Amino acid sequence: MRNLLALIAATSTLAAADLNVKRVVLFKHGVGYFERQGELGPGESARLDFKANEMDDVLKSLTVNATGGSISGLRYDSSIPLAQKLEDFPVRPGERQPLSALLDQLKGARVELKFGAETVAGAIVSARAVSGKDGEREQVTLLTDSAEIRTLDLTAASAIRFPDPKLQLQFKDYLNTLLQGRSKDRRSVYIDSTDSGRRNVLASYMAPMPMWKSSYRLIFPAEGQATLEGWAIVDNTSEEDWNGIRLSLVSGKPISFISRLYEPRYIRRQVADLAEEGAVAPQVHGGVIGGIVGPRQMAAAPPPPPPMAKSRADRPMSEALGEQEFRREAVSNIAVQTEPREAGELFEYAFSQPVTVRKGQSAMLPFLQQKINARKLLIYTDSGSEFPRNAAEISNNTGKTLDGGPLTVFDGNTYAGEALMDTTKANDKRLISYAVDLGTRITTAYDSSSAIVREVKASRGVLTARSAVRETKTFTIKNVDAKAKTLIIEHPIRPGYKLIGQTAGEKTATAYRFSVNVPAAGETKFVIEEENLLDQTYSITSLNPEFLGQFLQNREISAAARTQLQAILAKKNEVATVNRDLQTTQRNIESVFKDQQRIRENLSALNRVSGQQEQVQRYSKQLADQEAQLTALRDRQAELEKRKVQLESEIQPLIEKMDF
Repeated sequence: MRNLLALIAATSTLAAADLNVKRVVLFKHGVGYFERQGELGPGESARLDFKANEMDDVLKSLTVNATGGSISGLRYDSSIPLAQKLEDFPVRPGERQPLSALLDQLKGARVELKFGAETVAGAIVSARAVSGKDGEREQVTLLTDSAEIRTLDLTAASAIRFPDPKLQLQFKDYLNTLLQGRSKDRRSVYIDSTDSGRRNVLASYMAPMPMWKSSYRLIFPAEGQATLEGWAIVDNTSEEDWNGIRLSLVSGKPISFISRLYEPRYIRRQVADLAEEGAVAPQVHGGVIGGIVGPRQMAAAPPPPPPMAKSRADRPMSEALGEQEFRREAVSNIAVQTEPREAGELFEYAFSQPVTVRKGQSAMLPFLQQKINARKLLIYTDSGSEFPRNAAEISNNTGKTLDGGPLTVFDGNTYAGEALMDTTKANDKRLISYAVDLGTRITTAYDSSSAIVREVKASRGVLTARSAVRETKTFTIKNVDAKAKTLIIEHPIRPGYKLIGQTAGEKTATAYRFSVNVPAAGETKFVIEEENLLDQTYSITSLNPEFLGQFLQNREISAAARTQLQAILAKKNEVATVNRDLQTTQRNIESVFKDQQRIRENLSALNRVSGQQEQVQRYSKQLADQEAQLTALRDRQAELEKRKVQLESEIQPLIEKMDF
């Protein structure tokens, strides 16, 4: 038996040339820029293979340039599932399906079979596999052009051909679809050309890639200037080798996003019917009720120094091997071959020599080795620890952007610790801490004062009092080492607080930095004093005399403010006196009224008992006296209320005139 797919594949070829990767630019935000280049012959198509998850970025960024000819168009594999694509074909050759089973699906189709020098042509009647003594044989029954029905042995046929061009094209498309669907994660983009000339094609695009990573070594020699050495870690996760490519690494974070261009999108459309196609609903109109309705400058980069270990590397191997002891140097014996430059708002390191990275592999590439301004010091940030950290202040005088990454520190050819460094532009500086300094201990003491009124203002009946709370933080720094040190203290910036009596040497977005010189084998103190200003507002009308009296005792109040407040306080004291008299009068009225109720209850009881006339007369006289007393109390109450209204009317103009 013959496999149909192998038979047809022998008669269908797809001309597609590959474009090789020539340039790669890696960024820090998850994409890479690729350039592919190659030559296309007359009528050839170039094929670019991608993973399915890369297609959105490719379709968003692909550009094509051709010299020596023209490009007729671009096409690419759709994202329709393979099973759905195969449903469109009239025949479906199954996996490992015998040829007879396929031909049986094509009943009525014209076919030509070649047996040696003889060619038999006709329409397919049926096809089947027949078991015999010699095993299973495949047969096809044809209605020949001479109206004969012949059964032929397919095993003996040397070639099979379908004369119908449409059927041939269907088989080719079927095979092409199977080829595209061989890997669920592979998609191809084709660059087509139609004229007869040869042309050079350059295709560029963006595709998802791992971000490149930076790794640094900061080397402090026993004497002299420090050296900063940078290595780039590059990952080739693509499906092909990068052979001798031009590689560039870009520091910066352009905005990038995924736009779903590869997946077909279907929009749900609204159903719209003509008005006459539906019944008209009744409409109720309201009745008329009246009216008528009418119509920075960058410093020049210093020239990069020669590789620091070059002279050693250039010595004869015999001389190097003849040394009794190999002396290790912290500075790597490398030759940095990058061309750094500004790329718009970004910074690019372009390797001047071709780079090769095999697929599925990663590489460490040196992109920087240069002297740098750096000084060793201590930094204290965490108040929960008694030890500061060994740190370095790095001033970027390299003329290049230093991409962020981990940094390993070597001090006198000895490993000293590790740190993380943010991306640092040229002429900027960073503090990095890499170890705990056990030779210095720091203790802190806190103190704070109660709120003190600093300023009082009044306007339009509103009194504003500004008070201040001072907080003091004292650092006691003890150095047990026999060398002087420079300590940087970081103190957090707190909203509402300001420094008193001192200025920070530096300030970050979140902290002040103070520099303290610590003597050798000695102790020093450093004090940070801050003040928190609080503004409180009051309605003067609602303030009681006691509260106003507290303001009058404050020495920060001006003479004019004191005079105005005293006038208001005097009136408020009078109102307070009237209020107390009113309360006393009201209590007396209530007491008399209760006593009258008791006497009336007694009179009611005595009137039902004979012989109690004398007692009844005494109670009646008491009621009359109390009525007179009650009348006097109520007159007094009315007089006090009138006085209160008058005093309050006199206070209000004083409040409105207040201005200090």
